[in-house]
Amino acid sequence: MLRDASRLIVGWQEWVALPDLGLPALKAKIDTGAKTSALSTTLIEPFGSSRKPKVRFRVRPNRSTDLEVEAVADIIDRREVMSSNGVSELRYVIETNLCLGPRTWPIEVTLTNREHMTSRMLIGRQAIRSDMLVDCAVSFCQPRLSYRLYASL
Repeated sequence: MLRDASRLIVGWQEWVALPDLGLPALKAKIDTGAKTSALSTTLIEPFGSSRKPKVRFRVRPNRSTDLEVEAVADIIDRREVMSSNGVSELRYVIETNLCLGPRTWPIEVTLTNREHMTSRMLIGRQAIRSDMLVDCAVSFCQPRLSYRLYASL
């Protein structure tokens, strides 16, 4: 593949951060077949007024530890999303900043329980920028993040 310095090359799997949610390191699957990004969450609880609805939830960044991070975000929508197993689910949608390699940009993310899935997060094509190239033959093209970043939380 020709490497263009102006493009961000990502593999099918990458380390990402969601700093607005207090998540400095997550493994994410880049999925061009999925329209919307999804974050694995538990204990999803809406609260706040109807004019300014919010949601609180927990994220387990690493499947092999008991670490859980509680986060809060504004609800921007609720959408029917068809999961990979063909089941339709009504999900809360939030907007948050995604850090991938040297770049940061806002994305929409649906909240769902992905505990049975390998990746804590799925990056859908709505979050993939026009100056990015996905190389499906490789993983982790961008710098590695570490779960050790959670030690200070």
